[in-house]
Amino acid sequence: MIGLGSMGRNHARVLGQLAGVDLVGIADPMIEGSAHSSAPVVRTVEELIALGIDYAVVACPTGLHEEVGLQLAAAGVSALIEKPLAHSDEAARRLAEAFEAEGLVAGVGHIERYNPALRSLKSRLANGDLGEVYQVVTRRQGPFPARIADVGVVKDLATHDIDLTAWVTKQDYVSVAAQTSRRSGRAHEDLVAVVAELSDGSVANHLVNWLSPLKERQTVVTGARGAFVADTLTADLSFYANGAVSSEWEAVRNFRGVSEGDVTRFAIPRREPLMVEHEHFRDALLGTSDDIVTLREGLRTVEISTAILASADQGVTISTSR
Repeated sequence: MIGLGSMGRNHARVLGQLAGVDLVGIADPMIEGSAHSSAPVVRTVEELIALGIDYAVVACPTGLHEEVGLQLAAAGVSALIEKPLAHSDEAARRLAEAFEAEGLVAGVGHIERYNPALRSLKSRLANGDLGEVYQVVTRRQGPFPARIADVGVVKDLATHDIDLTAWVTKQDYVSVAAQTSRRSGRAHEDLVAVVAELSDGSVANHLVNWLSPLKERQTVVTGARGAFVADTLTADLSFYANGAVSSEWEAVRNFRGVSEGDVTRFAIPRREPLMVEHEHFRDALLGTSDDIVTLREGLRTVEISTAILASADQGVTISTSR
């Protein structure tokens, strides 16, 4: 384990419970002594590598991901790197190339891919339950997290929405147009609104901020047959079918629309996404699964986030076609 901040402590907790894995060491220069009952704390990555580790979980600040990741790759150590993969396109590309050159298993911790509601949504989209997809709308807002100091809301939070949108729809981003704002007195943006075009012609909208007392994590996918609504805070998934029944009650019709369809709330198994993420990465190391976020996918997410910031800065739509 590298980095024992807020997210690092969650990783350490899960690793301590993960079948088939032993947490043998934690590297963090700011922590003294033992922070985990079975794992010694060392100050440097070199000391951690010297323990003979098979892989590392990288949860240090984003600005250090490249340096730490390159050290691990050079030492032949596989890695699960917290999102975003790196602070810049160039750094993310160097990380992807370094791990590929060594033939190592490496992944990015885009945890929303392991949320039960989104996994169920992706499966239902793949089955054609929605028909043609028209639009993906995400809302991700809440209070400012004091733990984040080196990136703004685009790299920290919006990368969740970029990755999950591309993943559930199996589409790439063609263009992005964005507006950002700085309201909290920090150097980085704390609010962003994005309009994007995906490769199938559908539209994506992302509203993200650190300024709201309301914590919200919602994804709405609208298509030919209705709309799926996923709440990743509660892991709930609902389907709103297109209208099939006309209302003859004038007052209700004016309020709710001309017609209504069925609303279905699905019963889905709910497991902790972080545990599922670690299980899949463990299995990828064992060669029994490939259900991880690759560094190339993580690189693409960083590229889109960079384009979003460029769009906001320049006041133009940015092409992201490859």
